[in-house]
Amino acid sequence: MLIPFSRRLALLAALLVGSSLQALPALAQAWPSKPITVVLGFAPGSGVDVVMRLLQEPLERELGATFVLDYKQGAAGNVASEFVARARPDGYTLALATAATHGVNAALYPRLPFDVEADFTPIVPMVDVSNVLTINPQVIDASSIADFIAKVKASPGKYNYASTGNGTGTHLAFAQFNQMAGLDMIHVPYRGGPAAIQAVVTGEVCCIFNQVQTVLGQVRAGRVRLLGVSTLTRVPAVPDVPTIDEAGLKTFESYIWFGLMGPKGLDPAIAERINAAMKKVLAEPVIQQRLADMGNTPRWESVAQFRQTIHADRLKWREVVRASGATVD
Repeated sequence: MLIPFSRRLALLAALLVGSSLQALPALAQAWPSKPITVVLGFAPGSGVDVVMRLLQEPLERELGATFVLDYKQGAAGNVASEFVARARPDGYTLALATAATHGVNAALYPRLPFDVEADFTPIVPMVDVSNVLTINPQVIDASSIADFIAKVKASPGKYNYASTGNGTGTHLAFAQFNQMAGLDMIHVPYRGGPAAIQAVVTGEVCCIFNQVQTVLGQVRAGRVRLLGVSTLTRVPAVPDVPTIDEAGLKTFESYIWFGLMGPKGLDPAIAERINAAMKKVLAEPVIQQRLADMGNTPRWESVAQFRQTIHADRLKWREVVRASGATVD
């Protein structure tokens, strides 16, 4: 029996669609077949780099993949974000995103060449990161948060503070601190965490809010002093350092998350595989202890929950940036 041409065409189209749908799981199953590049917008030795390097080996083990770290610094992480936003959504190019790159920057840079939500596929958060107020006691010899506030107030405009760049989490934490404490200090942005911390160590500036793990070495060497952590609970890595809230500046809180994201259009099955692997890695007692020692709290969310977090943070940081008056060049 001869089948009419129109019906044959319809049957062929149905077969093609069916075979394409069947191929999608196969594509995800074949992934990964080559190294996966994780693009970081910050310098080697920075907080995001330290965390990613800790999680890299166990994540490689869970996924049966090799990870390559690619550092593309510039514009507070925007250079790296744009690179990933324009990459093929094949699961081989991921962004190490933060609440700064995908929350703060959307408010700070009014004309980004990408949308921090629409142009990315959320995959999984990794950690929450506390900042700590770190001072050079040779520049300002304060013994507590209250003592620090009193000394700065006694000399308005005298003291400079460092950050890892205009509008970064370290900048906004200090801007928020100054606003709540009524301080007049001068902001000096540096290119990345290592340079900013070195400026504190050498006395170019008096202080910085920075991630706990990035200053522990200098603390142990006696070059800097910690006055208070920015979360509402103390950090296990530095249990004797009070929270800024309990030290007297009530309700002060400032922290960020780190996580992995892919370009828009990433196969959901690949995102779920990475998410499940990260969940296992973060549940390992050794990893939890090492993160705690660095001052970080493991944070896992489903892909859907992480998407909600990114949207909520975009709204939250819009208000923080507006209140702080933070601007970029």
